[in-house]
Formats: sequence, C-alpha cells, structure tokens
Amino acid sequence: MLMTTFTLDLNDVTLDCETYGPQDGPLVLCLHGFPDTRHTFRYLAPHLAAKGHRVVVPSMRGYAPSSISKTNNYQLATVANDANRLHELLGGDERAVIIGHDWGAAATYPATAAEPERWHRAITMAVPPLPIMGRSFLSFAQLRSSWYMFYFQSPMATGVVPLNDFDFIAQLWAEWSPSYEASEELAHVRLALASEENLLAALGYYRAMFAGELIDESLAHVQAALFMTPTVPTLYLHGHDDGCVLASSLANVTEHLAPGSKKHIIKDAGHFVHLEQPEAVHRAIDSFLEA
Repeated sequence: MLMTTFTLDLNDVTLDCETYGPQDGPLVLCLHGFPDTRHTFRYLAPHLAAKGHRVVVPSMRGYAPSSISKTNNYQLATVANDANRLHELLGGDERAVIIGHDWGAAATYPATAAEPERWHRAITMAVPPLPIMGRSFLSFAQLRSSWYMFYFQSPMATGVVPLNDFDFIAQLWAEWSPSYEASEELAHVRLALASEENLLAALGYYRAMFAGELIDESLAHVQAALFMTPTVPTLYLHGHDDGCVLASSLANVTEHLAPGSKKHIIKDAGHFVHLEQPEAVHRAIDSFLEA
C-alpha cells in the first residue's frame, strides 16, 4: 500500500502526517499515544485504506518529526482540538472516522463530544472514557499500574527517562504488553523523542493533566466536553492482558458512550492491542463500521 507524507500548519504546531488510500475516500484520522508513534498504525492504516478510506496518521504534537508547541501547550483540550482542526484542513465530511489509542483515545472523547457533526464513528483503544479513568484512580491496583503518570510530574523524570537508550520506555512496553516483542516500535520512539525538547513535550501531556487554567481560552468548548458523554457511536477496544490500564478498571464503559456504542475485549493482547492482535482488531473495526 503506497504511503505518502505531508505537513499541516496548525499555527501553534506543525504536524507531520502519513496518508494512505484514495484522496477522495472518507477520512479516517488515527491518533497515537505514549510511549509510541504513528508507526504503530502500520497494520491498521493500510487495512482501512484497502477498503477505500483516506487514512491520515499524524505524529502528535511534540513528537518528531512534528514540531513542538510554540506555547508549550499539551493540554488535552488542545490535543482534541488538533483532531478537529485536522478534520477541517483535510476536507473531512460527515463520513469521517476518528481512531485513537492511549492519549489518542483520551483526545477522541472530547473531540467528538465538542464537535460531533464532524465524525460519523469513533474507535478508541486502551484508555476508557475519562470519567471511568478518573474513578479507576480510587483503586490501589490501578494506581499501582499508573505510577508513571505521577512520577512524570517530577523534574527527575526528564533526566531518568532517556537513560541507557530509553530503557525506561522499554520497561514500560514490557510491563504493558508482556507478550509483545517491541524492538521495532522502540526504535521509532527513540527517534521521536531524541531531543530534550521532544521528550519534554511527551512528558508535557502528563504534566498538563493537573493544569488548572486553559492556555488557550478559545478552547473552552472543548474543555467543557472533557467529561461529557459523546454522541458519536464509539467502538471501545481493550487488551485483556493490558498492564497499563487494567481490564478490571473498565466497568460500565458503554454507559459513558453514545447509544450504539460497543466494547470488545481482545484476548491475548496487552496495551498495544492493534499491534499485538491486528487481525482481531481489524475484524472488530470492520464489523462496527459496516453495521
């Protein structure tokens, strides 16, 4: 499947994107998370392109080769707004689909809740709706798995994470997806976070979690949507053996999603479910989009 690259200027950032499939096909926007890159969509993007979709996979703000934020803005409302701006700049219509994994999933919920007219369907993976994620931190088991989020608030993390060729990141992958051999992914992560500016950007997503005020007041409508129930039907996919967000933390997922939404637990998969069990993920997504 032929892939090409291009850049889009969103003023605060310039996003470097890969695209697959026919230029006149319905848009599918794929958003990656941490600690990975757009390379993790290398199975799903060509699969959807072969079905006639125009698939666009950006490197998220702050991840090379995309630029860092001019305003040091990695708040979730801003990341969600990037998705809606991309829909606009790419000429997306009401047929468009948004797919998000990890931070990409976290951004998908407010993106679709704030501007649902842009999106026909959503697929999220590995991070449940934000009210559920918030409540999961009342559980000792989930807090133990989410320790890294709180460690990243410390200035110490900036120096520790890149030590020994980003061994910290390699250990996270090993804990989160214990049955997956991640050397190819890790090579791309090391490139994406090679500079201190890029590493600070990736950590900035976590440090912005506790920011009390919006950096960009024009995004108040997206901020207000952070804990709203989206109206866009959503397929939620989660690996049964996820060591990052525990399957035990997923109670009542569909109660926080639009009518017509579905949840599917993928067996023999951890956090990076679309890499570990691509065929099962493709079947679930195909069935949902064709319904």
